[in-house]
Amino acid sequence: MSDFDDLLAENEKYAAEFDQGGFDGVAHAGIAVITCMDSRIEPLRMLGLGLGDAKIFRNPGGRVTPQALEALVLGTHLLNVKRILVVPHTRCAMVANSEDELRKKIGASAGTDPSWQLFSVVTDQLSALEDDVRKVRAHPLIPEGVAVGGFIYDVDTGLLDQKL
Repeated sequence: MSDFDDLLAENEKYAAEFDQGGFDGVAHAGIAVITCMDSRIEPLRMLGLGLGDAKIFRNPGGRVTPQALEALVLGTHLLNVKRILVVPHTRCAMVANSEDELRKKIGASAGTDPSWQLFSVVTDQLSALEDDVRKVRAHPLIPEGVAVGGFIYDVDTGLLDQKL
């Protein structure tokens, strides 16, 4: 028995009906989304997109990290990305907790000192979103014609609110 048997069984059901093979890996709708890892967010569905339409990059807080910028550079030059959405969300744990609070919670759970671990908390979500959108727009390897927008996703209504 494996800790993953239930998931592998579900995957077999999924694969038995899977008919989407053969995609080329480009973003067919020309979209990239940087958003949070929060499981309440369904990036494709919230935009009316489907498999193969967009490139999705997820991390705590939906921040534009160096890794996210790397993905966007690759996406805009090699994978048909023409529009980029930066999408943090309401009721995010990275906004609701301080660095110290997260370290205390993680330390209690892990049973060890996590003071060496950085958690990218957000003290002002709108300012962080403005900084992240500015980073993308100013990146020398993101083409000028690529549209970049900043949005807040409401996890209680499913609505996007364009801020930038």
